Amino acid sequence: MVGIKFMKFILGKKLTMNQVFDETGRVTPVTYIEIEPNFVTQVKTQDKDGYSALQVGTTKTKKVSKARAGHLQKISNLNSQISNLRDLKEFRMSGEEAKNFKTGDKSEADTFAQGDTVTVIGVSKGKGFQGVVKRHGFAGGPASHGQKDRHRAPGSIGSSFPEHVMKGMRMAGRMGGEKITVKNLKVISVDKENQLIALSGAVPGRKGSLVIIKG
Repeated sequence: MVGIKFMKFILGKKLTMNQVFDETGRVTPVTYIEIEPNFVTQVKTQDKDGYSALQVGTTKTKKVSKARAGHLQKISNLNSQISNLRDLKEFRMSGEEAKNFKTGDKSEADTFAQGDTVTVIGVSKGKGFQGVVKRHGFAGGPASHGQKDRHRAPGSIGSSFPEHVMKGMRMAGRMGGEKITVKNLKVISVDKENQLIALSGAVPGRKGSLVIIKG
């Protein structure tokens, strides 16, 4: 199995936040990402698939769908760990870059090094149905001068013309559970033994959720 350290993207699992101190005593908030082995499960080419991309899988699970099992069975003879991967993601790249990879290639936490600048993509925490004060930061109505039960009301949502609520109006609704991209996070440390990457700042998602780290 060939280690592909030049693959500057990887899938990981968000663990928890903490803080670290440097030599001068300066504190930095960090988020720890656990990296399970990532395997190249498919190399897509312009000739065969119409575009060039790399499909990467991680996170072993007990059960996979029949469609997923059939897809992974083609390459599971290369490594038994590939036969039951839960998470698959695709990364677009040029045809020349795709030539550097082959199915079965493996990458781990040492894909990145301390000091690297990365972009992290994750799904934010779901917060359910929320009002406009929490969802959009509205100030709410005044707490005096005859106002009653209007402290968190949205206010007017329409006009006499065109006599319907305009598309895009900020209103109450389902909040969270959206794809969030955070750029320019620094790699504070890489623990190769425990397969942990410490990133500066906050990372979207709940504890245990899948995140994508891109160089």
